Amino acid sequence: MSNIDLENERLSLRPVADRLLVLLKTRGPQTAADLGQALGTTGENARQQLMKLAGDGLVETEAVARGVGRPSQFWRLTDRGHARFPDTHAELTVSLLRNLRDVLGKDALDRVISAREDETRAAYSAALAKIDGLEARIAALVAIRSREGYMAEWRPAEDGDGWFLIENHCPICAAATACQDFCRAELSIFQEMLGPKCSIERTEHIVKGARRCAYRIRAR
Repeated sequence: MSNIDLENERLSLRPVADRLLVLLKTRGPQTAADLGQALGTTGENARQQLMKLAGDGLVETEAVARGVGRPSQFWRLTDRGHARFPDTHAELTVSLLRNLRDVLGKDALDRVISAREDETRAAYSAALAKIDGLEARIAALVAIRSREGYMAEWRPAEDGDGWFLIENHCPICAAATACQDFCRAELSIFQEMLGPKCSIERTEHIVKGARRCAYRIRAR
């Protein structure tokens, strides 16, 4: 069963409102018709649920032109909706990072980040030690990241040139925003875990305002 099939199976077990929020988080803005199809119901049923979520301030609509005719109404998460997917201990983490830098200096903060990087590298290396093949290692890395709260998935690139590793949520977003060396360390670890026979490029970045983080992986 593929990564996407597993996610769809997990999604089907959630209450309808939660399923809609997850779909908007992982797929971006969608029409009510698209969401209804994904849920196996009608667009009108999806719209009724979306209206309830809008009443709670979790979703909103935007008009998007799609060729000739009236603009289509797309539903998307509000900031409050995104907050339903929490940044783990965000305020405490940012405060600790700030105090560490102010009291002990940037070198001390760099050492802490390096220690975390070493710990993550060791854990990932152990998990991937017996997995051969680039695509299999991508799938295994995605599984690890999903367990850590990144809502990760992977898929072959539509143009046939490599793969995309996508993280729809960042559970350490506040920390990464306060200190972007966390993101630098993650990209370095991804490259090391997947090996020298591929290249990795970050194409979307939550910290820079994107909806998700996305990485393009190409075999060398």
